[in-house]
Amino acid sequence: MSHPHGGSIIGELLAEQGVQCVYTLCGGHISPILIGAKAHGIKIVDVRDEVTAAFAADAASRMTGIPGVAAVTAGPGVTNTVTAIKNAQMAQQPLVLFGGATATILRGRGALQDIDQMSLMKTVTKWCVRVTKVQDLRPVVEKAFKVAKEGVPGPVFVEVPVDVLYPEGIVEEWYLKESGVEAMKGPVGKVARLAMQGYLKRQFHMPHLSLPDRPSLSNPLSPGIGRQAQQVADALAGARKPVLVVGNQSMVNLTPTEADDLAAAVTRLGIPVFLGGSSRGLLGRSSDLQFRHKRSKALREADVVIVAGFPFDFRMGYGRKINKDATLVSINLEAEALRKNRRPTIAVQEHPGRFLVLLAEKAAAPPARADWFAALQEQEDARDAEIAGKANTEGPLVDPIHLFLRIEEKLADDSILIVDGGDFVATGAYIVRPRAPLSWLDPGVFGTLGVGGGFAVGAASVRPKAEVWLFYGDGSSAYSLAEFDTYRRLGYAPIAVIGTDASWQQIARDQIVILGDDVGTVLRRTDYHDVAEGYGGKGLL
Repeated sequence: MSHPHGGSIIGELLAEQGVQCVYTLCGGHISPILIGAKAHGIKIVDVRDEVTAAFAADAASRMTGIPGVAAVTAGPGVTNTVTAIKNAQMAQQPLVLFGGATATILRGRGALQDIDQMSLMKTVTKWCVRVTKVQDLRPVVEKAFKVAKEGVPGPVFVEVPVDVLYPEGIVEEWYLKESGVEAMKGPVGKVARLAMQGYLKRQFHMPHLSLPDRPSLSNPLSPGIGRQAQQVADALAGARKPVLVVGNQSMVNLTPTEADDLAAAVTRLGIPVFLGGSSRGLLGRSSDLQFRHKRSKALREADVVIVAGFPFDFRMGYGRKINKDATLVSINLEAEALRKNRRPTIAVQEHPGRFLVLLAEKAAAPPARADWFAALQEQEDARDAEIAGKANTEGPLVDPIHLFLRIEEKLADDSILIVDGGDFVATGAYIVRPRAPLSWLDPGVFGTLGVGGGFAVGAASVRPKAEVWLFYGDGSSAYSLAEFDTYRRLGYAPIAVIGTDASWQQIARDQIVILGDDVGTVLRRTDYHDVAEGYGGKGLL
């Protein structure tokens, strides 16, 4: 072998893929991966909970266009990531999770932390694979990256037992000791040792047998897409009240340069735009094309609606909020999502962001639609004024609207905004404005609490000079507040703002009205700023 151990093979491949960081919580099962990655120039970012590592990999994927990578130890290390991996699956974010495992020869015999990880992870990943020979490491991991990115992107799980990661000599010593062969005498011992050596030879030196390739669900800019782009361009040319909705899927797999190209394309189209999920910030803080309020009303009045990278789910009113007489264009990588709940006039199975770039090339110069823009702007201004009018500067406590209006004034141009919470965060989401593409991180359709610490780690690690803001509810903050220790150790400086109302208020509001009881929803006004100080940060009240 040209590598000292299997972890070095993985490290070399990750470097070739352009991976900047491996997110992890250490464990003996995976130590060679960390050593190998570090040796190949990859930063090892060690956190305080495995779920944080997976969330951080998700954030890195969103911000770089390269699948994020996490490595966790066997058993509870793997199970701790399940929520984050499911979140990435539902948000259609590509990442690769390496999970340690007991030695192949001991699997199923009651070894420490030996569980059926494959059955568990198959339910939350796009592809789930176990490596059993050292020669399989490179081709399997190469395929893992390919599968994570192709078609509808998503997370991949690669199980790597300790005996394909550690050096052959060390593994042989373990085998002889753990199997009892070392103590066997006479002919029986000789036969057992020969069998063990044969097993090791197959494991370390048998050539890789090619895996059957997965069919791609969609080829970027596949044949016929140009015709469909022209069809949509023709519909836009005759539209008086067009609307473009850009969703999360439009941003997946995009590098920062490609995100800028998408922003330029959307600007050239020159039609009213509503941005959602990771697409927020695509057009910067201020754009004459972008509208943030009254989306449902605009969709009811529009005559051409382009939905790029959003399924017709609860966020889109299951398609019912869109004018039934409008020309409806749905662009999505997933065939089922194109027509789920609402059948579009034109269904385009393609990467939504890349299709919009092509559409901008096909479309004619946008005609004047002054009346339509004026009507939308009037609604926008009225809503902004209404929000500002609700800000309260009186009283003993901080008003969240007033607070977020002040934060909005102070955000730096390179700010990355992360949201993790309920009521408090929802208030901030309709006030603060992301400054640039790939600078807004929310959990996505799964609505997962607890993303904050991991997203902050991921953001700070791949964009170390940026100003990172993390907006927490007091309930959600407890999921990842311990990562202040990680920030301090690694030199990251996110600004976490915790809105403290001593309640799971988003739940309490309806629970009290409907059921007449606040049970399970009451918190304390905990000194979270002191907790941050205890972990080495700075705490302000």
